[in-house]
Amino acid sequence: MIAPAFILAAFLGGLAAMSLRLPPLVGFLAGGFVLNALGYEATPLLHVLADVGVTLLLFSIGLKLDIRTLLRPDVWGGATLHMLASTATMVGLFSLFKWLGLPMLADTGWPTLALLGFALSFSSTVFVVKVLEKRSESQTAYGRLAIGVLIMQDIFAVIFLTASTGKMPSPWALGLVLLIPLAPALRALLDRLGHGEMQMLFGMLLALVLGYALFESVGVKGDLGALIIGLLLAPHPAAQTLARSMFSLKELLLVGFFLSLGLTAMPSWELFAVALLLVLILPLKSLLYQLVFLRFRMRHRTSVLATLSLTNYSEFGLIVGAIAAANGWLPDTWLVVLSLAVALSFGVSAVFNGVSERVYRWLEPRLPPIDVNELTSSDRPIEVGDAEAVVLGMGRIGRSVYRRLQKEYGLQVLGIDSNPKSVERLTKRGFNVLEGDALDSDFWDKLLMSPDVRLVVLAMPHHAGNLFALKQLRSRRFQGRITAVVEFPEEIEPIRELGAHAVFHVYDEAGRALADSAAEEAGITSRTSQLG
Repeated sequence: MIAPAFILAAFLGGLAAMSLRLPPLVGFLAGGFVLNALGYEATPLLHVLADVGVTLLLFSIGLKLDIRTLLRPDVWGGATLHMLASTATMVGLFSLFKWLGLPMLADTGWPTLALLGFALSFSSTVFVVKVLEKRSESQTAYGRLAIGVLIMQDIFAVIFLTASTGKMPSPWALGLVLLIPLAPALRALLDRLGHGEMQMLFGMLLALVLGYALFESVGVKGDLGALIIGLLLAPHPAAQTLARSMFSLKELLLVGFFLSLGLTAMPSWELFAVALLLVLILPLKSLLYQLVFLRFRMRHRTSVLATLSLTNYSEFGLIVGAIAAANGWLPDTWLVVLSLAVALSFGVSAVFNGVSERVYRWLEPRLPPIDVNELTSSDRPIEVGDAEAVVLGMGRIGRSVYRRLQKEYGLQVLGIDSNPKSVERLTKRGFNVLEGDALDSDFWDKLLMSPDVRLVVLAMPHHAGNLFALKQLRSRRFQGRITAVVEFPEEIEPIRELGAHAVFHVYDEAGRALADSAAEEAGITSRTSQLG
């Protein structure tokens, strides 16, 4: 059983972090360190919950990932170049610190320095994906780049773990390729399960049994197995729904991961100072990411925001340290340093990601110019053409709005959505849709709004996105009408205050339409009609 103190520490830590406008996970980490100081130790159950949370996280990443992302040169090339450059740079720095007389490095040789540099070259998959999901930016251009790089790093991790343990995967691991022809059957079964508890249970079965347990049984990292199973299901339209249904459970279980990270070890002041030194060289790691991304033709916003999200150390550094310590390659004290450095880097990264847009705006004029013609199609200026209405957010509501404006009112309509899979799917179905992220300030800078556009409908699923889009339209003095859709009643007034001409509450409007339809079928006349 989880000790009540663990739950209390997590809640109070998360509450304190939120009051400081930091992600709750920073508070969870702090709660773990407080528990450690009070003499608590991580329980086996806490470790199990943490492992399940990470496994479900990787499974959900796979559900949302287009495998073609990993084949992009900026993803696999960027991840490889950064790992090599970061490891070499860290080795150089540690050599300098050793020469300057840092006690913890006194008796270390080149292999140990290389091992430390390798461990610190990784960025945290758990932290980055959690931050992206909280900001609803996992499907943005920079979000896809960051996640792609992280997955490539996970693949490097599997190679290292295999090499370091000296154990090759079982010959039965070759049988895992049979999961590829099995994928259509899994997708067909997902179709039959609906949207209730069976769908969620199926997701748990896939992630923990067919993914983690099966891969572990043949000597392959179980976390990677969960990711691969998610990738196999990703092309199915219901994959996004499955990911959403498991979101809350995954978030809750990840609290255990961050608590356990804080409970890893209690540092002395000397070890804390070394960990702080590692955090102070984080900007160098960030600079290397930016230099690597500049080699590939992408917008500066994409490279800068991806860089900021990846500027942290990874929990994988702890795994590397644990393996190295077990083999006698690294003193046990480095485990304490690495755990503290990872935790502190999360706090630093959370602060910088909270002001990432302002950091980008400051950096952008100082970065080398990029020829627009060399950018990928998704990064080039967006022309609305002859559109008379623009729908931002092509989910179920957005698609209904699109059809109604087109068929009932005869308007030329353009839909915009940030998910490339949705754009591709809707284009095949005959929709006029372009890829664009309305939360991206550069999107508004490159959007060439035609004077023929008379109406913009904000149908994005997140209130913050609709607010941001409304502010951008107002700042650019859009002369047409703006209509917004909200999910909760308390969201209506902020939208109206920003100048939306009409605001529709989804459930209220649906209920009103249903009542009118039911009354009409029953031959009942409304009171308004009777008075008229």
